[in-house]
Amino acid sequence: MASTDLPLFQALKSKMRWHQTRQSVLAENIANANTPGYVSRDVKTYSFEDHIGLQQSALATKTTKVGHISGAVSGNLSTKIEKRDSFEITPNGNNVNLEEQMMKITQNQMDFQAATSLYTKGLGLIRTALSKSV
Repeated sequence: MASTDLPLFQALKSKMRWHQTRQSVLAENIANANTPGYVSRDVKTYSFEDHIGLQQSALATKTTKVGHISGAVSGNLSTKIEKRDSFEITPNGNNVNLEEQMMKITQNQMDFQAATSLYTKGLGLIRTALSKSV
């Protein structure tokens, strides 16, 4: 089992994929800021609770007593894109607020950088733990 197959790293990879998807949706909103009738969209909020139990692991549990929980949970983490209502709608029916979209892109970028930093630091800790000490 590779170190990147650990549940923590799988969750961080999933979070980074979510941020990539959100970045493309927000960029699409900005690209259509002057399109008549365009409704801004956003990605459903990511939560690690939704991710827990969705990854299939190479490790399986064994039931040794009747009261133990058994079985494997599997599934897909899908990204749902939702249309968002906005308080500001232009006369042509477009509700994209550029300032709001830019703030969302900045927040998304900072969250992505935090996830990549955690991923990198986690790999560094594993390398340190597995390296030989002199």
